[in-house]
Amino acid sequence: MSLYSAMLAGVAGLQSNSTALAAISQNIANVNTVGYKTNNADFETLVTTSTGDSTYSAGGVTTNNQQYVTQQGSMTQTSSPTDLAITGQGMFVTNTQPTSVNANSNVLFTRAGSFTTNSEGYLENAAGLYLMGWPANSAGTISTSNSLSSLQPININALSGAVSPTSTASVTGNLNAALAESQNAAVTAGSYSPTTAADSMTAYDASATTPTGVKPDFTMQIPISDSLGGQHILQVDFLNASTAANPNTWEVEVQTVPTSDSPGNGTSVPGQVAYGTATFSSSGALTGLSLTDSQSGSTLTSPSNGVADLNVNWDPSLGLGATAQPVALDLSGLTQYSTASSVSGVITNGTTFGSLSSVSVGQDGTVTATFNNGTSRAIAQIAMATFPNEDGLQSVNGDAYQATTASGAYNLTTAGNSGAGTIASSALEASTVDLSTEFTDLITTQSAYSAASKVITTADNMTQSLLQIIQG
Repeated sequence: MSLYSAMLAGVAGLQSNSTALAAISQNIANVNTVGYKTNNADFETLVTTSTGDSTYSAGGVTTNNQQYVTQQGSMTQTSSPTDLAITGQGMFVTNTQPTSVNANSNVLFTRAGSFTTNSEGYLENAAGLYLMGWPANSAGTISTSNSLSSLQPININALSGAVSPTSTASVTGNLNAALAESQNAAVTAGSYSPTTAADSMTAYDASATTPTGVKPDFTMQIPISDSLGGQHILQVDFLNASTAANPNTWEVEVQTVPTSDSPGNGTSVPGQVAYGTATFSSSGALTGLSLTDSQSGSTLTSPSNGVADLNVNWDPSLGLGATAQPVALDLSGLTQYSTASSVSGVITNGTTFGSLSSVSVGQDGTVTATFNNGTSRAIAQIAMATFPNEDGLQSVNGDAYQATTASGAYNLTTAGNSGAGTIASSALEASTVDLSTEFTDLITTQSAYSAASKVITTADNMTQSLLQIIQG
């Protein structure tokens, strides 16, 4: 009967307003939770079909909880570069364990970007979720994929130090043209042989009681780094080899300093990397550079005039473990003028070992490490997940979400692509809770709950009155 339906409608009102109160309480409790999205209890009426025009049966009310995941929270600036906020749509992809994603992984999606570096170097947010991304290879190249199995937890200590071996070295300077003719007897006699210790500039030791080898007329030193970040010196020695018949010519030798850094072999001088000649025009410009590899005896390739491709082998007895190292030696900036021999510039690439000094995150999610030797390396790129309906995601503990049928399947992409927003570093997305709205809803919910209870009380009184009539 209608009286009982009124009582049941009151009970439904109590239940629905209790649910609304729970949602309001959840929102107020998370007013300072990073990336939290407001929960709303949306009321829906329940209608019971009436049997006639003169009667009406109350159906009551129910609630449908809705979390507005797509609602953008305001941005707050922080001092930590690993605090991340998303401007636009998309979610960070996280794992509950610092492992690669597999079939047993508990992959969660979140907007809570308060990531910090834990003791093992992983980026972990306040809920203990590990940020996932595509790692960079040894060359700094990042390959992205829409497969979860391609993701790995981002570890900013993955590179213990940045090492880049020297591959190019260029020298500018002058060789004194006033040394018009060679004073070396072997040169003037045409018997100069740089592969023997007696004639080699590499073998020259000024500190020896009886120096061997040939004293160079001028030397240039070039600092280089090996593949393990070790620091070495390449020295280029020049000996005036000009004669009346063959002017503007210099003997050239390249050696490691100390010579023990490079082994040599049965026909070469220890420490000697290459030997050959350099020739100049009558106007003082370098016109030719011809060098031979000291260990193989092969002529070194020259990609352009004045450039020789050296191959520096490190002595394994030193325990370096460094690989053989190609170095393009560019001497095209040398001149031969009648002024004192000098070096005006040495430019090399490559860096020695460096320790991590800072981390930065770009708008596209690229995580870059900067080292105290001045180099920067890409570590990884943060993965973003987009959904056809983000409001359909299922909320779980840790301010995170799981995919559902309502949300649709995820799409992995990079920030700024395929509908995903960009990433802001040193920023956090604030909770979308508006306290003034929540307190207003709290008052109206309290009033509605009291009113629903009054409906039950009134229906009960009417029922008692009916029972008294029957009993009387």
